Amino acid sequence: MRVVPEQGALPVDLLLTGRTYVARLDGRRMCDTDGVFREFYDGLGLPDYFGWNWNALHDCLGDLSWLPADQYVLIVDAADQAMPGDAAGRRQLFRTLLRAGRRWSSVKRPEGIDLSRLLVVMSCAPASVPDVRAQVRSCWEETVASEERLRPAGDVSGRP
Repeated sequence: MRVVPEQGALPVDLLLTGRTYVARLDGRRMCDTDGVFREFYDGLGLPDYFGWNWNALHDCLGDLSWLPADQYVLIVDAADQAMPGDAAGRRQLFRTLLRAGRRWSSVKRPEGIDLSRLLVVMSCAPASVPDVRAQVRSCWEETVASEERLRPAGDVSGRP
């Protein structure tokens, strides 16, 4: 816990400790599925074995071992402009990012604290924020429901 003066700013180094890898991705370049994969490939330096499909993107986001860091921050600028005209594709993108974030959120830190090591920031025009939040919330609910259906009977771990 950190205590700061009222109306004071919390220094970034208190939030981001250790080695942090930050990737800025541009939603305007994510016009279609290939554009999404290209942006992640370039922005994260995905390995050559990347399979250029949603499962491969999920697998790579769940690994990131080629980028040695203690935590990763993915900033998607203009997220509201990603995959225009392809609602199903945008939902797949959001679900892939949510699944990756969920996987990282269960990583145990050496000191025994559960701490998300992957932070995804979706930046968009102020007028688009409510719509993108609603889309992400809907994708989150779908993702959780899907994982619940796939969990073996009697498993209460909360992990897919």
